[in-house]
Amino acid sequence: MNKRSGVLAAIEEGRGSALAIPAQVAKAARSYARASKAQATLRAYRSAWQGFVAWCEAHGFEYLPATPTTVALYATARAEAGIKPASIDLDLAAIAAAHIAAGHPSPRGAAEVQAVRAGIRRTHGTAQRQAAPLLPDDLRRIVAALPSSFAGTRDRALLLLGFATGSRRSELAALQVEDLAFVARGLEVTIRRSKTDQEGKGMVKPVPHGRDLATCPVRACKAWIEAAGIKSGPLFRSIDRHGNVGATALTGHSIGRIVKRAAAAAGLDAAVVSGHSLRAGLITAAVLAGRSDREIMAQTGHRSVEMLTRYTRRARVWEGAISLL
Repeated sequence: MNKRSGVLAAIEEGRGSALAIPAQVAKAARSYARASKAQATLRAYRSAWQGFVAWCEAHGFEYLPATPTTVALYATARAEAGIKPASIDLDLAAIAAAHIAAGHPSPRGAAEVQAVRAGIRRTHGTAQRQAAPLLPDDLRRIVAALPSSFAGTRDRALLLLGFATGSRRSELAALQVEDLAFVARGLEVTIRRSKTDQEGKGMVKPVPHGRDLATCPVRACKAWIEAAGIKSGPLFRSIDRHGNVGATALTGHSIGRIVKRAAAAAGLDAAVVSGHSLRAGLITAAVLAGRSDREIMAQTGHRSVEMLTRYTRRARVWEGAISLL
């Protein structure tokens, strides 16, 4: 997948114009082309492509260009190895991207590849394991168990803000102090980029003052900023074992570990909890409180009711339940 696309090759070789492309323009064009996909997506594609290349080399198949038969066999081998359909779809997307970047037709759309993909999904199902939602009572229990240290103050703000905004781990990790505006009614949090907003249009999430001071996300965020003495830059930062606040932002993975660790310390089952439990918890609690899909989507940033339904279906399972005994 390291071959240059036709666009990048043309930029570097100066094709498409009788005049040489200015160096700064070519450099900017290469940067924009590479920024067309999120870094996390590129890393996932790179890993998936490397797996495909290794499999092809081990079995004597050509991988670039690969025939539809080769790709169909690879998908089959992955399914037989217990790989989930969603991960196989990622493999196919990476293979398609590699071929397009190298100027070859993508084999993903071939009939035999699509037939195998459909068979895998029908045989193995497409249901994904969802993180258990952390509901308000769970958060009260977790927050009460946090220590009164720098780490505890940070984690309290992270957990409460993550729940109140219904944000993804990556969105929390990307927050800057400048993205928070404390106003009379509470807090306005600007999410500058998200999974469904790769072009960075951004959105503002309102966070009202909490009824309980112990679980007020506005108060918790203010307490963390003041305790850490940070004026700008990453909001949620690393803290070393001596309690020193670092300058680097937490990653999405580290946020997930913090959520699991805090849940375990409060006596909850950390095995079913993840960084996504905060987002799932807000959605579930909002459904149980009778909030509409439109209201929930306005807070979470979901672009479609279909995607939101993956979360709300579980919360609404008891609606209209029939008991005749």
